[in-house]
Amino acid sequence: MTDLPKSARVVIIGGGISGCSTAYHLAKLGWTDIVLLERKQLTSGTTWHAAGLIGQLRASQNMTRLAKYSADLYRSLEAETGLATGLRSCGSITVALTEERRVEILRQAALARAFGIEVNELGPREVAALYPHIETADVVAGVHLPGDGQADPGNIALALAKGARQLGVQICEQVKVTRVLTDRGRVSGVEWQAEGAQGVIAAEHVVNCGGMWGRDLAAQNGVTLPLHACEHFYIVTEAIPGLGQLPVLRMVDECAYYKEDAGKILLGAFEPKAKPWGMGGIPESFCFDQLPEDFDHFEPILEKAVARMPMLAEAGIHTFFNGPESFTPDDRYYLGEAPGLGGYWVAAGYNSIGIISSGGAGMALARWMTEGAPPFDLWEVDIRRAQPFQRNRAYLRERVSETLGLLYADHFPYRQMATARGLRRSALHDALKARGAVFGEVAGWERANWFASPGQAPEYRYSWGRQNWFENQRAEHQALREGVGLIDMSSFGKIRVEGRDAAAVLNRLCANQIDVAPGRIVYTQMLNPRGGIESDLTVTRLSETAFLLVVPGATVQRDLAWLRRHIGEAFVTVTDVSAGEAVLEVMGPKARDLLARVSPEDFSDAAHPFGTAREIEIGMGLARAHRVSYVGELGWELYISTEQAAHVFETLIAAGEAVGLKLCGLHAMDSCRIEKAYRHFGHDITDEDHVLEAGLGFAVKPAKGDFIGREAVLRKAEAGLTRRLVQFCLTEPEPLLFHNEPILRDGAIVGQITSGNYGHALGGAVGLGYVPCRPDESAEELLAARYEIDVAGRIVAARASLAPLYDPSGARLRG
Repeated sequence: MTDLPKSARVVIIGGGISGCSTAYHLAKLGWTDIVLLERKQLTSGTTWHAAGLIGQLRASQNMTRLAKYSADLYRSLEAETGLATGLRSCGSITVALTEERRVEILRQAALARAFGIEVNELGPREVAALYPHIETADVVAGVHLPGDGQADPGNIALALAKGARQLGVQICEQVKVTRVLTDRGRVSGVEWQAEGAQGVIAAEHVVNCGGMWGRDLAAQNGVTLPLHACEHFYIVTEAIPGLGQLPVLRMVDECAYYKEDAGKILLGAFEPKAKPWGMGGIPESFCFDQLPEDFDHFEPILEKAVARMPMLAEAGIHTFFNGPESFTPDDRYYLGEAPGLGGYWVAAGYNSIGIISSGGAGMALARWMTEGAPPFDLWEVDIRRAQPFQRNRAYLRERVSETLGLLYADHFPYRQMATARGLRRSALHDALKARGAVFGEVAGWERANWFASPGQAPEYRYSWGRQNWFENQRAEHQALREGVGLIDMSSFGKIRVEGRDAAAVLNRLCANQIDVAPGRIVYTQMLNPRGGIESDLTVTRLSETAFLLVVPGATVQRDLAWLRRHIGEAFVTVTDVSAGEAVLEVMGPKARDLLARVSPEDFSDAAHPFGTAREIEIGMGLARAHRVSYVGELGWELYISTEQAAHVFETLIAAGEAVGLKLCGLHAMDSCRIEKAYRHFGHDITDEDHVLEAGLGFAVKPAKGDFIGREAVLRKAEAGLTRRLVQFCLTEPEPLLFHNEPILRDGAIVGQITSGNYGHALGGAVGLGYVPCRPDESAEELLAARYEIDVAGRIVAARASLAPLYDPSGARLRG
């Protein structure tokens, strides 16, 4: 152990590839006084036994950017450090054995083309030509990425560590961090312990790269880092004569991957039901350790592998390996600053893709720490998406038994988790379930996605085509468009901002004018200094000093962190009151008729105009009625004290028989909102998307005075837009849009669909997506181009519009 300093600018905890990458990239950006502490030896946790697959294509553009960055970095490290990384561009093949999987991998191929990755679509003969040792009689299709490869994980980490040391980083092994110290809401340092010594390092920043140890370390400071180790199995054969160099092979329908290395085959598994490990804690002595063999658990994978690659039957097994890796509740890792504790950063939970992810993740985190913001939208992996309840170990143990296997499961649209369900339920959950609700989960909330018809099984049957609930969605959509529907949106995030300075604080954070009369509802965004969208919300003024912010259920922690970060010394309190009120949406042309049957209030435009809220009597209870709509029809959101929710629901149901009231789910709401081109945060609008390019300039009021992002708005308005969010509707009724389908303008790929659904009133699939444009290009020029969408390799013509294709004037909102 080297003598440790008394202070540092940043202490990085963990010497796996993630910690080494973070140290390297911070040093590259000019940071000094960087200390990395490793409890045992570098790479001794998970990194050393990783398979080292280098796959560039990920599920989104920005995750792909990070993976491509990693691959490029690993190619250059040897020249910089003198340590070989073992990187070999042998390519990869993903094989489909079913028609559904064929559609999935062809969609992946389309995505690769959109991201500029070389990709080849393969038939069975071409698969056999590239990988001649496998049986292909049942192969349906394949996809080949020539630029993929494999590398030596341990050597990559050691090369990053050497590069960091060359730049002045102090790396100390055999030093365990026992506690992160804090002072007034910020980290202040770490306590460390080594053989025969202990001490404190004062620090401005701490980065938790602790891998499977990271959860318990974070919990000491109340930081939620939901991850849990699982056993991960692979075997390595004896040398096989005449094997030759081969691409990485993913037989995802058989839950297996094959990696050729030095004439041997490494066969690894992502089995459907995994074995969580370390529930009672990880042994203190754990270092370059492996777990006990479990041949019975691995045998089903091996049996299929021997049938797929018969030469394995004759090959001896050199190594049967079982090692732990960290998995998260949604199969995405965690990056960023923990909400509620300044200077506490996280890079952990890599779900078996840590090698290809860590190079880019280290770069992104270093820039985030340096610039105060991520380099591009990283909401998918942002630590602020974690919900406090997810630190529960029983929840994690159950969930990660599923998420490991989901890496190779069919990635069907709308696929719902099967484990660790039912944690957050609205007061109406059982009543909805009794009426056929089929639930999905967001941020732990159980939400009715659709309602089964009498005699129909209330369950999903997944497909890349029209799923078993398509006609249910159509009927619910029709009710919202032509009659009246009732939607339980109790999962909305609800945040009260109160105090003497509440109006001033919110006006500085929000782009729209918030200083309005009590009872007014303002649709707005909170922007970052670049003009990107940090939050999409409504703000209702309840009184002179109290406001209610309504945000998506998935972003509550993010929005709370953003608010608290910018309060400063103002006299304001911020409180999460999401669980205190149920929300029932009454939407559709007959919404006014229904409410008149259950309330003595006047619901006319004059008495209750759009964009206002007031208390009403309903049944024998009280509610606060908000005249807003996310479906584009006349409607009200009813905010009801949780204990009165069942009564109000029953009152509406009883009165609804006379007007044809229909219970509706989130799928119908989404198909309605996409027809109206209403934006969805995290897909259509992110912190990377400028509010003017997103077409939300109507909600921005630069004349009101200073607010975060105002200068960026004025600059963009003067310089002109270089891309615009466009709505598309396919001209053929059958194909479906979900997300990430490439957009073609005059035959060339120019972007991807950011969100999609079926427009039942428009008669085709509808999507939103950004299209590049010249700053001086008129709307007419932009729309005069020929637009098409690549749906799993099939090019489908599309109508394009800047105004909503459904009810562009907004007349239906007025009823």
